[in-house]
Amino acid sequence: MKFLHTSDWHVGKTLKGRDRLDEQRAVLAEITRVAEAHQVDAVLVAGDVYDSWAPPAPAQRLVIETLLTLRRAGAEVVVIAGNHDHEPTFDAYRPLMGMAGITLVGTPRPPDRGGVVTFRTRAGEDVQVAVLPFLTQRYAVRAAEIVTQSPSESVRAYDEMTRQIVAALTGGFGPDTVNLLMSHLTCIGGLFGGGERTAQSIFEYSVPASIFPVSAHYVALGHLHRRQSLPAHCPVHYSGAPIAVDFGEQDNTSVVCLVEATPSTPARVTDIPLTAGRRLRTVRGTLAELEAQAGAFGEDYLRVWLREPARAGLRDDAVAVLPHALEVRIDPDFAAPSARPERAAPGAARTPGQLFADYCASSQVDDPRVAALFGQLHDEVTAAGSAG
Repeated sequence: MKFLHTSDWHVGKTLKGRDRLDEQRAVLAEITRVAEAHQVDAVLVAGDVYDSWAPPAPAQRLVIETLLTLRRAGAEVVVIAGNHDHEPTFDAYRPLMGMAGITLVGTPRPPDRGGVVTFRTRAGEDVQVAVLPFLTQRYAVRAAEIVTQSPSESVRAYDEMTRQIVAALTGGFGPDTVNLLMSHLTCIGGLFGGGERTAQSIFEYSVPASIFPVSAHYVALGHLHRRQSLPAHCPVHYSGAPIAVDFGEQDNTSVVCLVEATPSTPARVTDIPLTAGRRLRTVRGTLAELEAQAGAFGEDYLRVWLREPARAGLRDDAVAVLPHALEVRIDPDFAAPSARPERAAPGAARTPGQLFADYCASSQVDDPRVAALFGQLHDEVTAAGSAG
């Protein structure tokens, strides 16, 4: 069997207000071309297909068109919901997408009611895919009861509930089938990519990779945006995000995982690089230094850290020189803490102008125009108050 493992598309995600749908379209088209070129038997999408519970219509259209194109290429397409996806919507569209040969799974299901997807490859091999969408702590106990068909005490830990579900879903893995498990979760020891939703990635939302059984030929995970594998009883892999979603991910390598496995051999994984998305880059220097380097930045989106004092209009000047700058700030290493202003002698009143000057000094703002504007506004407000 040959299949693709991908996750964390985050279609509809914007960056500092910049629409990136064209980039996302190019990246998904690249994934589709890989699937067609390698004639894969299946494509597994391990959650966070969208960036929000209510994705805009163009984002939904792009995802649907991509899934249909993958299906027309002859691949089984199995998609689970991540923490950014709206699980009930996935389940609502499940019957309709099923008619097109695409399997959507929004919430955990028993093995015999959609929790395990089965099919036969072009070469005649039987495949089982156990699917576990993102499981919130709030619904962990309820999901465990549904999947295992046995009562569970709500005081049990999140990882214990997940263990029960994984055991129930993989209990039917046999020696004559290719056994796959796909989930959207955080494994202990996994490295964050930089753009994950931290509140749903740490502490009580973490489980050890040891919960996955040795009978699984491959575990396809989503949620952590960095491409990585984890030590376990079986091959456990995060495919990572196919496009950097934030500047914290600017150094990540974007890939799709091409996996080959048979019932009697271990999975062989090949990372296929994805290059369609625009690069994210952090640049540092004075405005003059960055202007001299501007030609080397190409079409990259930039986070600009300036190594000079703040002044009125500095951001506008930076954007004029670097039109792809999405964020402009003073370099933290440059903005050293300033000396605290001397405390006034007891009984000595400080004028508003002096207080504002202290504030500017503490904020690394060194621009006489700012002080002049403050003085003008203060005079206008004072005059208006006197007239009243």
